Amino acid sequence: MRLYATVAQGGFRRHATYRLATAAGVFTNTVFGIVLSYTYIALWDERPHLGGYDMAEALAYVWIGQGLITVCGLMGGGFEEELIERIRTGDIAVDLYRPADLQAWWFSANAGRAAYQLLGRGVAPMVVGALVFDIALPERPVTWIAFVLAVALGSVVSFAIWYLVAMSAFWLMDGQGVVQVVWLGGLFFSGMLLPLNVFPGALGQLARTLPWASMLQIPADVFLGKYEGPELLGAYGFQAGWAVVLLAAGRLAQRLATRKVVVQGG
Repeated sequence: MRLYATVAQGGFRRHATYRLATAAGVFTNTVFGIVLSYTYIALWDERPHLGGYDMAEALAYVWIGQGLITVCGLMGGGFEEELIERIRTGDIAVDLYRPADLQAWWFSANAGRAAYQLLGRGVAPMVVGALVFDIALPERPVTWIAFVLAVALGSVVSFAIWYLVAMSAFWLMDGQGVVQVVWLGGLFFSGMLLPLNVFPGALGQLARTLPWASMLQIPADVFLGKYEGPELLGAYGFQAGWAVVLLAAGRLAQRLATRKVVVQGG
């Protein structure tokens, strides 16, 4: 465990060195948050309480999304490109010789990355949103704690998804096609464009049962106090269930792939 804790600390410090990139990311998320906020204002003026949210809750949803976009890997996990490249070049063979589990190593590194992104790029856009717009904020400290736990579980689901994407490179030798498909699917089904509660009928039911709902929709609803008591435990159970299933699938893919590691060129 000390090894993986060290790897997580290294992941945190690694991303903390890119301060200019962090500042640029905060600026970009803030600009998009402002644009989306005015879009939501126009939409909610026409359709008050759309999706069960009032205006303040809808605006809070916008800024939660901007805060979690890198934490929960809504547009990429932040590690899959490096792992895919190591598989493509054959450097993954070195990783497999390490006295550490491949999945646990990358999980720990990603946990450090997510922790830094939460502090470095997650907090600042939320503060700006709260200062510029009238957004709904939790009134009880316990809600903030529940929200952080939901974000942590969402980050685990995100890692599991992107790890599976990276594992596909063992067979495809280039995972960019899979990355693009999952990126588009995640952007839509995570609720990044619109809350999943707005989606109609069967599409809405499907979207809310897919794993991407764990990465934004559920943390946002926890933040807004939509889950309490048994319902909150059910939301956590949904996230944890998908995390277990996807991590197990990643473990199986890793086992199948490493039985015969194919290095580029022979």
